[in-house]
Order: sequence, then structure tokens, then C-alpha cells
Amino acid sequence: MKLWKWLGLAGVAGVAATGAVIARDQRRRSQVTPDEVRERLHERLAESDGPDDRSGARP
Repeated sequence: MKLWKWLGLAGVAGVAATGAVIARDQRRRSQVTPDEVRERLHERLAESDGPDDRSGARP
């Protein structure tokens, strides 16, 4: 019976930890403005070969 209690407690701790990580990630994402997202996307596009870069895509 003690084994099930420990497994249950470990499960609850795992769910709580996962929820904390998701909440932290969501807070960080909600603080980014649309202009910042657009700027990052433009930077990533400039770093790549451009819009015709089809690495990994089939013709």
C-alpha cells in the first residue's frame, strides 16, 4: 500500500512541476509584443537564404 502512496505523490509532484513550467513559458510568451515577434521573424529570414530556402522540402 505504501508503494501506491509514493507513486501517487510522485505523480502529483510531476503534474505540479509540469504546470509550473507551462505557466512560466506562457507568461514569457505573453510579454512579447507583435512587433517583437515580427522583428525576430525578419531576422530569421535574413539569416536563412531567403524565402526560396527549401531545405528539407521535397520538390
